[in-house]
Amino acid sequence: MHFFLNLNLISLPLLGAVDLSGSILVIFFLCLLAVVAFEFVNGFHDTANAVATVIYTKAMKPGIAVPWSGFWNFVGVNVGGVAVAMGILKLIPLNELMALSVQIGAALVLAVLITSIIWNLSTWYFGIPCSSSHTLIGAMIGGSLAFTQFYPGSVNWDKAKEIGLSLLMSPVFGFGAALLLMFLLRKFVKSEKLFHVPEGKDDKPSFFVRLLLITTCTLVSFFHGSNDGQKGVGLLMLILIAFLPAKFAIDHSMPNDKIVAAINIAEQVAQRAVIANPGNKDVATFSTQVATGKADFSFSTDMDSKSTFKFRKDIQAINKSIKLIASNSKVVLSDNDKKDLKMASADMLKITDFAPVWVIIIISLSLGLGTMIGWKRIVVTIGEKIGKSHLSYAQGATAEVVAAATIGLSTGFGLPVSTTHVLSSGVAGAMVASGGTKNINGGTIKSIAMAWILTLPVCIALAYVLFLLFHLFV
Repeated sequence: MHFFLNLNLISLPLLGAVDLSGSILVIFFLCLLAVVAFEFVNGFHDTANAVATVIYTKAMKPGIAVPWSGFWNFVGVNVGGVAVAMGILKLIPLNELMALSVQIGAALVLAVLITSIIWNLSTWYFGIPCSSSHTLIGAMIGGSLAFTQFYPGSVNWDKAKEIGLSLLMSPVFGFGAALLLMFLLRKFVKSEKLFHVPEGKDDKPSFFVRLLLITTCTLVSFFHGSNDGQKGVGLLMLILIAFLPAKFAIDHSMPNDKIVAAINIAEQVAQRAVIANPGNKDVATFSTQVATGKADFSFSTDMDSKSTFKFRKDIQAINKSIKLIASNSKVVLSDNDKKDLKMASADMLKITDFAPVWVIIIISLSLGLGTMIGWKRIVVTIGEKIGKSHLSYAQGATAEVVAAATIGLSTGFGLPVSTTHVLSSGVAGAMVASGGTKNINGGTIKSIAMAWILTLPVCIALAYVLFLLFHLFV
């Protein structure tokens, strides 16, 4: 697919020819720097959690643990797909944003980014493990609410509730699972080395305990990349879509024959479904949407902005209808047709839900560098300040196993989750299993709880005000 010729286009590395100039080009680069800064600060907060236990228990030296964690974060981002990233983007009225001027998109992007960076830096400075997920989602909701005061569209509250439930339940699950696992370990595993609390610089774990801790650190790092790393990918895609909507509204690198094949499969199923379900409005709507999408694509091999946006909406409408009729027990579909629809839907989803490889690489590198610079404050909080006693090997391993499992499950369902809160609650659960509630440092738990409670409302309010401020200059 190609674009019409524009004499004002300039060529940029990785992006090719773009229609940006003057102050808009400057703001575009500022936004790119801001999202890199967000992921860099995210490294202070979230990736530091992955290495907290392995560094604190002296299983690995910081100079080795941090690059090791960074590498597995990179792998996780690349293997994890983009479901979480696209899920976050679906919070905002993206299609409505694309139809407006670049300046309006810039105002929303800046409001989200600046809010996220301010709150993350503030909580990091005080050594409070705060959720970058809560921060980003609060900022997106706040910016979107302000956006809808001036333009059509709305916050995707169904998606917000889905994400909110995931963020709410994950620390509860982390605490309970770590409490149970630690209780079982204490009951059935009689190893003094595993339950030892390290003291002094030369007190290091045995080979097998060290191997266990390194393995759990690797798992948390990998799954953190597969989930939290995607939030940065989503942010960077938001910038690209806001400033260069026609270029990034759909994946122009996807072969035309693959797109046509997916639409043809959906069309064939739709024709059979109409015959098998006479009078069914959902099936009739689905058939019409598939025909419209095929026509818009067939006559738009050279796609300008308007054609691109329309085709994007066609594909989204088709996918929505597929989900609707597939979940409707009253719609008669053969097993083969259900399989075909699932395959066609997966292929069409890739047209709108995608991220270039270079986007993933930039986010991965930013996360790793952030970890190397600012890991120490959060490591000390995780290792020393959540419980009244220092972290034992068993407690560290328990918290990380639970964190890895929780994050991995969330990624599988395409939902963001807070690594910070899952690991912190896991450490708290392991501490309670070892010495009861009296073993918890109340002051630290209150600080974490206050940050958890305040993050969403503060970020919503701040992003709302910032959008209103930036909108004055549009």
